[in-house]
Amino acid sequence: MENEIEKLQPQAIWHYFAEICKVPRPSKHEEKIKSYLVDFGNSLQLETIDAGGNIIIRKAATKGYESAPSLLLQAHMDMVCEKNADVKHDFFNDPIQPYVDGEWVKAKGTTLGADDGMGVAAMLAILADDAIEHGPIECLFTFDEETGLSGAKELPAGILQSKYLLNLDSEDDGEFCIGCAGGVDTTAQFVYQPYPAPVGSFFFKVTLNGLQGGHSGADIHLNRGNAVQLLARFLNNLSLQAPLSLGYFDGGNLRNAIAREAYAIIGVPMAKKELVRIQANLFLANLQDEYPNEPGLQLSVESMVEDAPEYVVDSETTMQLIRALVACPHGVMGMSRDLEGLVETSTNLASVKMQEGNTILVTTSQRSSVASRKEEVKAKVAATFLLAGAMVSHGDGYPGWKPNMKSAIKDLLVESYASLFGVQPTVGAIHAGLECGLFLEKYPDLDMISCGPTLRGVHSPAEKVEISTVDKFWRMLLDVMKRMKSLK
Repeated sequence: MENEIEKLQPQAIWHYFAEICKVPRPSKHEEKIKSYLVDFGNSLQLETIDAGGNIIIRKAATKGYESAPSLLLQAHMDMVCEKNADVKHDFFNDPIQPYVDGEWVKAKGTTLGADDGMGVAAMLAILADDAIEHGPIECLFTFDEETGLSGAKELPAGILQSKYLLNLDSEDDGEFCIGCAGGVDTTAQFVYQPYPAPVGSFFFKVTLNGLQGGHSGADIHLNRGNAVQLLARFLNNLSLQAPLSLGYFDGGNLRNAIAREAYAIIGVPMAKKELVRIQANLFLANLQDEYPNEPGLQLSVESMVEDAPEYVVDSETTMQLIRALVACPHGVMGMSRDLEGLVETSTNLASVKMQEGNTILVTTSQRSSVASRKEEVKAKVAATFLLAGAMVSHGDGYPGWKPNMKSAIKDLLVESYASLFGVQPTVGAIHAGLECGLFLEKYPDLDMISCGPTLRGVHSPAEKVEISTVDKFWRMLLDVMKRMKSLK
């Protein structure tokens, strides 16, 4: 059955977007989308290569464009998999369900995957259409961009043939990106002793949800609530008025998403059970004053009579964890001195997960366009958890992408956009991470720029793509490929 989005224009790009919505593609589990891409390239008899787990598909120049320099189009094949708590969806097997809502395309209860499914769909549409005029083209589909930039890291040196690269992973029509922040992950692990729940305790499930969440790079400056930190703050306040037992704590999900939901199972002495509800109501009122931009914010308290936990986390670890989550830096740590309005440095308290072996894992991520500031905020986060007795480790991280104001591909895109739409586009850098910095490490002569249609709410179930900007994105790509003959 044809999906309603396939009736949108330009039909070619929406057709392939609808197709890949049917193919599961969680980060680190891209086997199905890789098979789809390989079968796609082979079915068109195009050169199709597995390059360190990434897929490269090459297409020769059309007649009259043989002298144009090769152009590399690049997008990542994986998607962030987030859903609302009340939605049943298996990201490993179930298709994404896109639908039209006015001027936007959204998904039913889950992330849409337009990040970076729109880039992938555009590349497939270009490869499939022999009527499109272009010089030599390479299409690079990278894996695991969202959770580790693994595809860019594993891309072999010497395999790419192009000097010019269009990264199709930006999220604002008319805004081109020529630089981005570098980043690193910091994790903290608490080891606890399980103890029998104190006799005479009354248990509650406390849930904080309804937050907007969003991208930890693109949305970190919007002062949205962090469910993990706000819930920890409530528990810390409560612990000052009553002995607190912790049966469970779970919140957030991905390192590059601001935590939207969190819950804890807690116990208090029977004589203090009414205090929990009173304090929850007071705390929620305070949060509603603090976060007028979070109209969906909820804090609910549910009594647990029959399914109360038999064991709880030892009291020392409970308070170390709660206090560390309250103290952990989160949000914007500094603004750029060079580009007005650009976040320079930030950190995201991403998730808390209880795991086997009586361990609790806290995941955070740090970003900065200044390498030394990235190290500074990484050290601050680490110090917070080390003081709380946790074991701390860091990921490999990824480099930033320093802007090249003399970029030829930048000038070409600016000319194309202005000519097509009569508006001068903006060119700048973003706080979110892109794979381009890693490409430069192996291909230092690459001339790169990032572009895309308008997306909002990425990395959350509120993700959506503006329909009219997809048409502009498509028209610009076709025009740029024609204009490549002017470059050397």
